[in-house]
Amino acid sequence: MYRISQIKLALNEPKEVLPKKIKKKLGNSIKIKEYKIVKESIDARDKGDIKFVYTVDFDVEQRQGTRKIALKPDLKKNLSIAPDMSYKAPKPGVRELKHRPVIAGFGPCGIFCALILAQQGYRPIVLERGKCVSERAEDVQNFWNGGALNTESNVQFGEGGAGTFSDGKLTTGIKDPRIHKVLSEFVSAGAPDEILYKNKPHIGTDLLRDVVANIREEIIRLGGEIRFSSKLVGIDAPSGKIRAIKVQEVLNGESYMLETENLVLAIGHSARDTFRYAHELGIQMSAKPFSIGVRIEHPQKMVDEAQYGKTKGLPPAEYKLSHRCENGRGVYTFCMCPGGEVIMSSSQEGGVVTNGMSNHKRDSGTANSGLLVDVRVSDFDGDDALAGVDFQEKYERLAYKNGGGRYAFPKTCWSNFRDGDEDAKAVIDSLPSFAVESIREAMPYLGRKLKGFDDDNAVMKAVETRSSSPVRFFRDDNLQGSIKGLYPAGEGAGYAGGITSAACDGIKVAEKIIEEFCFKA
Repeated sequence: MYRISQIKLALNEPKEVLPKKIKKKLGNSIKIKEYKIVKESIDARDKGDIKFVYTVDFDVEQRQGTRKIALKPDLKKNLSIAPDMSYKAPKPGVRELKHRPVIAGFGPCGIFCALILAQQGYRPIVLERGKCVSERAEDVQNFWNGGALNTESNVQFGEGGAGTFSDGKLTTGIKDPRIHKVLSEFVSAGAPDEILYKNKPHIGTDLLRDVVANIREEIIRLGGEIRFSSKLVGIDAPSGKIRAIKVQEVLNGESYMLETENLVLAIGHSARDTFRYAHELGIQMSAKPFSIGVRIEHPQKMVDEAQYGKTKGLPPAEYKLSHRCENGRGVYTFCMCPGGEVIMSSSQEGGVVTNGMSNHKRDSGTANSGLLVDVRVSDFDGDDALAGVDFQEKYERLAYKNGGGRYAFPKTCWSNFRDGDEDAKAVIDSLPSFAVESIREAMPYLGRKLKGFDDDNAVMKAVETRSSSPVRFFRDDNLQGSIKGLYPAGEGAGYAGGITSAACDGIKVAEKIIEEFCFKA
């Protein structure tokens, strides 16, 4: 197979003309027998002539009459040999596992760690403190409708992790060959094929729920086990080596011991009680920087016109903006949700947390993103490993108070925030002063990069604190923590940011277990 890039189509040209475009670029003598799109993006630099840009893998007829056809890589024509994207698991180690590996957490990291282990015959046991995705969705909807917060089943906790109630965005800054494995498994579980080639792929929270449930069923079919409403509450590690763990059944409070030599800690960025327990146990970790800010909303039409001009018929437009302030702080947009909504994402009593969510069609008419400011370790009160957790909780409690002592967003518009009007006091008082100052400085600059971003009526809702984990667990070259057999993994452990990178980290951990151990059922 060959790979060719920079094949451009006008907006009115169907994808079926791609072979013709490739032949024209390489010479009409070749005969293309099959092709597949591996990347699709939009070139909107000239808003009067927007085009789709493709990278395509293709194969050609090896002979044309008596002449053998062999294409050579050509940088000028953006032609190369297509890489092998198939996933290959490592060869199992020689040490035999006495007990099944256990994974705490069933978000993207835990899901893909379990899937790889199950596919290789290791029959993992997964503990998830929250409920299965269908029951979890009911708890979340009840909370959004004014019901009580379920601290074990909410936007943060439950099958699929925090990403289940987001946009299902699969974009990532990492370069990892495992990404193709992640996307392929999503497609096998019911996600649309387009995520394999879209430049900024997303599934949407509505479709993602079914996809997650389908992957769960595949893990079970392969011999894995998922225990919902089951919470890790203890680790038995004599001589610094895991021997067993203690599990509490959330619904009845009963607990039991589970023997294992390998525990994958894929707990997500909001499992603060588990962070605290791990710290008390002496598991090595440190505080790490993260960000704080607000969710900012605009009409999707404004974003579309800023990015596409008057051109119609394109997907809802996205943006990614940043500015470096005079005080050295970075201000940037995060987790942009085209055609989405701002959602209440609390997981602790008495704290307000914002996030953004979109369905697959992204058709709400409103765009939102996190507007965040760098938080440094030096901003924390103290140098404890959990000082960042305390920092987050402080501002979430302030947002709860400033929202009227209930689960309601403190909100205002940009002009009131900018001018410090009384109507903006609830939002301003829910943020550290450096974040308020940095956002005020950055907004006009961001407005120059995206016309309308600093519109006076842009809505701001506080407070966003969960962009990344406030801690990083130590782990060695074998991805084990300071206790032998413990594998801190994913976003909560400080090694990922987003669905795709967390899934890849889960795969990496599974590979390390496979490389060291064999398992006979």
